[in-house]
Amino acid sequence: MTLLLTRHAETVWHKENRYAGTSDIDLTPHGVEQAGRLAEWVSTRRVDAIVCSPVRRARQTAAPTAAATGIAIEVDDELREVGFGIAEGRTLAELDPDVVARFRADPVAAPFPGAEPPAVAAERCAGALRRIAGRHGDDTVLVVAHNTLLRLGLCVLLGLPVARYRQVFPRLDNVAVTEIALPHDGVGPAALLSLNVPTDVPRKAPPSTQPLTGSCS
Repeated sequence: MTLLLTRHAETVWHKENRYAGTSDIDLTPHGVEQAGRLAEWVSTRRVDAIVCSPVRRARQTAAPTAAATGIAIEVDDELREVGFGIAEGRTLAELDPDVVARFRADPVAAPFPGAEPPAVAAERCAGALRRIAGRHGDDTVLVVAHNTLLRLGLCVLLGLPVARYRQVFPRLDNVAVTEIALPHDGVGPAALLSLNVPTDVPRKAPPSTQPLTGSCS
């Protein structure tokens, strides 16, 4: 079965490159537009179910797609973003440089103080995605969640070192889609079909069909 993993649309904190984590931050006006364009992109695919994080920015991102498709949103608490401890609401520049250096060197061995351990979050995400696969059989499911959580979960599902998630997957863009295939039983390894495919692209206007004017003589 196929999962379309999608990071939520832009928020004020993400625009400023602040760690949002489990904080409930609303979308920016541009984020609202991005959510609408995600719905347009989904209209070009067969989607059978929509599952999203309980955090408001994810639900706001999924809402236009749910409205356009008539598919009810399933909220899965295990898809919430990682809590970032002392980094919550801050940029890296606002943190102790030594804490940042240790985090960058090995985010699993040296997470931000007070943060959810990344290895725990990775297993939480992978487990949630496997359960979604188990529930939905041959379906294609749109999953709206978060940048760090999805990168961690991808490492587990693809058999990659979790400590290298920042190097292997530097960033998932807002409303970009990463497509993976999972076995029906949700147990075996995942296959990565596409990574970080942009959906935030306005559709081109159709060519004009108005008759030309002027003399042809």
